[in-house]
Amino acid sequence: MKKNFGDSISNKVYEYRVLARMSQKELAEKVGVTKQTIFVMEKGNYIPSLLLAFRIADFFKVDVADIFAYLKGNDENDR
Repeated sequence: MKKNFGDSISNKVYEYRVLARMSQKELAEKVGVTKQTIFVMEKGNYIPSLLLAFRIADFFKVDVADIFAYLKGNDENDR
């Protein structure tokens, strides 16, 4: 049976994008994804690949941990 850890990733993509005065479309073009990908990522409904996370961090010239944070959940099978 597959374990459900409940882990997630939070992000500050919206904050960095707004500070850079960019549209979702502009950021998407810079990092090679669609506007929809940026939209759902900012809403917390999409966890990017490591490659995309590093592309976004590189674009803003910050460490990936400045934009993305690991939120550890609980393993429901360990109760």
